[in-house]
Amino acid sequence: MNAMDLRRGITMAVDAVVTNLKSRARMISTSEEIAQVGTISANGEREIGELIAKAMEKVGKEGVITIADGKTLYNELEVVEGMKLDRGYISPYFITNQKNQKCELENPLILIHEKKISNLPALVKFLELSLTKQRPLLIVAEDLESEALATLILNKLRAGIKVCAIKAPGFGENRKAGLQDLAALSGGQVITEELGLDIEKVGAEVLGSCKKVTVSKDDTIILDGAGDKATIEERCDQIRSAIESSTSDYDKDKLQERLAKLSGGVAVLKIGGASETEVSEKKDRVTDALNATKAAVEEGIVPGGGAALLYASKELENLETANFDQKIGVQIIQNALKMPVQTIASNAGVEGAVVVGKLLEQDNPDLGYDAAKGEYVDMVKAGIIDPLKVIRTALVDAASVSSLMTTTEAIVTELPKDDKEGAASAGGMGGLDY
Repeated sequence: MNAMDLRRGITMAVDAVVTNLKSRARMISTSEEIAQVGTISANGEREIGELIAKAMEKVGKEGVITIADGKTLYNELEVVEGMKLDRGYISPYFITNQKNQKCELENPLILIHEKKISNLPALVKFLELSLTKQRPLLIVAEDLESEALATLILNKLRAGIKVCAIKAPGFGENRKAGLQDLAALSGGQVITEELGLDIEKVGAEVLGSCKKVTVSKDDTIILDGAGDKATIEERCDQIRSAIESSTSDYDKDKLQERLAKLSGGVAVLKIGGASETEVSEKKDRVTDALNATKAAVEEGIVPGGGAALLYASKELENLETANFDQKIGVQIIQNALKMPVQTIASNAGVEGAVVVGKLLEQDNPDLGYDAAKGEYVDMVKAGIIDPLKVIRTALVDAASVSSLMTTTEAIVTELPKDDKEGAASAGGMGGLDY
């Protein structure tokens, strides 16, 4: 068998299925539909689905939603002033939470600089200020020289100073305006030559602050800035006036983006529970549900429970291939598409092959098997739905990895450690490794 032709057949089949799924996807818009997706993704917990739907209603489908530990037994939704910057940490050494690979700073000082920072003595001055005040430091600048970056990393690793640096988002005038927006939100000042400010000569008076900053490798979320509300509203009014007077569509889009960041706020889902373990487990479920819901809003939904993939397998029956080996690749995908429904039914104590056969015999593309009730139902009406993006990504990634392995001559892996000898001699302590 020709491995390359087998791979081509798999790729052809996946492309055909993805096209079919996209043509059948339905965009969602109502809070009820959003809640349904969130509920399914949270293992059927309706409360979580409704909480996510309310959050999206408050800040918009494109708005920023974060997840935090609650202080009560119940889940709560809070909307606070905040901003999302499309830039992440400059170095992974700034990470404070290894589990989610993020840098989390509570009540930080915020240093905003328009240009690249290269002045080490001035930078050390602000690090000492951070240490004196016992508060973390977030630095937002065009960039940092390698020596300045190394100084920050060494101070974090050796002195334990919580610090993080990010590059200022945008370019040119848009970057300047964005930094001014951040200064208004945080109650700080932008260190810029235009205002006659020099990093060597300024001190704590130019620093802003906020309640919390969360920095990932891709973006930064600033929550509850310390800026004066009147100043923030005045800044928003200036942007609105600029939108009205602008004749450039590009400029209008950028101004609308700035206004949304400054005035839209951030929804915080506070997850409660009786113990740290319970809160941690619930937060993981809420994170999964939130990501799935965002995916559903982005690309739409399809019938869940494996039904969409099952009916997509019909599209492959008449798919033309160049040779027998490609046909085998198509059949591999066709068989794989039937497995989700079959596995779900089997796990519910029903003969999976029989369920698959019954569903393929009829023509309603929304009909599926509700394993919880043991009934054949309209999956969309029953609220059993999947985000298209989730199942599309799962299919494409699985096919990519498996087809790659068909053309791979060798794989490097680790052999599992054999503990039999150690277990046998445990009585004499001879099996322990030192």
